[in-house]
Amino acid sequence: MNFSLNSNAIASTKADCLVVALPEQGDWPASTTGADSALGGLITKLQKAGDINGKNAETSLIPLNDQPWDRLLVVGTGKDTERTGANFRKALAAMTSALKDGPSKSVLISLTDTALTGNDSLSSELAKLSLIGRTLEDQLYSFSEFKSEKPSARKLNKVLVATSDAGKAQKEAFNLGLATGRGMNLARDLGNMPPNICHPSWLAERANKLATEHDCIKTEVLDEKQMKKLGMNSLLAVGQGSAQPPRLIIMEYRGGNAKDKPYVLVGKGITFDTGGISLKPGAGMDEMKYDMGGSAAVFGAMQVLAETKPKINVVAVIAAAENMPDGNASRPGDIVTTMSGQTVEILNTDAEGRLVLCDALTYVKKFDPEVVIDLATLTGACIIALGHETTGLMANNDELANELLAAGERANDKAWRLPIWEEYQTLLDSNFADMANIGGRTAGTITAACFLARFTKEYRWAHLDIAGTAWHSGKAKGSSGRPVPLLVDYLMSHAGK
Repeated sequence: MNFSLNSNAIASTKADCLVVALPEQGDWPASTTGADSALGGLITKLQKAGDINGKNAETSLIPLNDQPWDRLLVVGTGKDTERTGANFRKALAAMTSALKDGPSKSVLISLTDTALTGNDSLSSELAKLSLIGRTLEDQLYSFSEFKSEKPSARKLNKVLVATSDAGKAQKEAFNLGLATGRGMNLARDLGNMPPNICHPSWLAERANKLATEHDCIKTEVLDEKQMKKLGMNSLLAVGQGSAQPPRLIIMEYRGGNAKDKPYVLVGKGITFDTGGISLKPGAGMDEMKYDMGGSAAVFGAMQVLAETKPKINVVAVIAAAENMPDGNASRPGDIVTTMSGQTVEILNTDAEGRLVLCDALTYVKKFDPEVVIDLATLTGACIIALGHETTGLMANNDELANELLAAGERANDKAWRLPIWEEYQTLLDSNFADMANIGGRTAGTITAACFLARFTKEYRWAHLDIAGTAWHSGKAKGSSGRPVPLLVDYLMSHAGK
């Protein structure tokens, strides 16, 4: 797909299809008024006749004759008071859905002058350019690698996005949006890959491939012997029931000054989770291939950095293992000594994510991090608390938590903070070890984070529980690519100029 910006007058820009916005109420954008004038008042006539109404995310494709465009796609953007960034993104998604499998080979999208309500973070043209780029890549995604009959190639191959100025700032904003969409799609590819292919060693190969493709990425992979030498007995315990050996994957992006502390991302990479000896129910277990959603998002964020090359240092660490129930698997009642020296009584082998993350969170101290953010499909309790719309956020630092919440708002990839007060720590008490790996039925998301907090006392840390947001179930089953947009927004907000 060829994406580019266009600052010429839309009436003099040829394309198979022109896309304009139509509010349900309120003033029209200048681009829509201009298109209406060029078309002899056609849009006005259609609205008065009731053929188009401007309701948010409704689309109408209209054939044209003897115009610079063969078709006009009118995208409803709703009422002025309801035109939030989230609703604008819904309109963009509807636009892309109408275009992607249609007859047009080229399209001119003229939506950046759409006014959003109030002080929405997407009100600026640059923010809208970035969102348009991201939404295009996101909504054009498909995964058909294992289909015998491949879908027909799309006719659409050229997208022009109208802007007041196609200067450096506009190009950077648009390209960041496109790169973020591609990062989401990489995360989705990894998540959607079947677990007989996507195992820890395969993830390590993908990390090496990313380093081969981008000189700014350096990859290192630790095997079982190396992890054993470091004392990563907790991580190793999770993988010991599988024929697929665990791996610790480290990717480094050094775009900032040599003296700048790195921002560290830690991803849970359980490539398949049976629950181990604490076996999960069979129904829906196929979706446990998505239990590496945290690592997939880390991969996606690293690809965005490699493409856009911001001035920041970022280290990604992925704790990859497969949780299986063979004769060598960990048992409920086992006690392991973590890399930190703290001991853990494993009361439930299905609470394995925290067992791989705790050793990774100890390992990253070697980088003297600015902050550490871990991402994990950690607890079903987070889905009960927040559903499938919002990522759970817990942190040991208020400033970091607030910055991540703000990044989620800007990126329309929202998170909500939960407490990890000291009062919850007693739920992890064990009669036989320093702690248990579960805290009982109550506050499951919080006690999981409290467990991780015991390994993060020496740096600023935040935990993102993406159990409800990393993938979709049902008819639309598939990886979502979240929270790549949140991560990218946060990291870019800290990149040097």
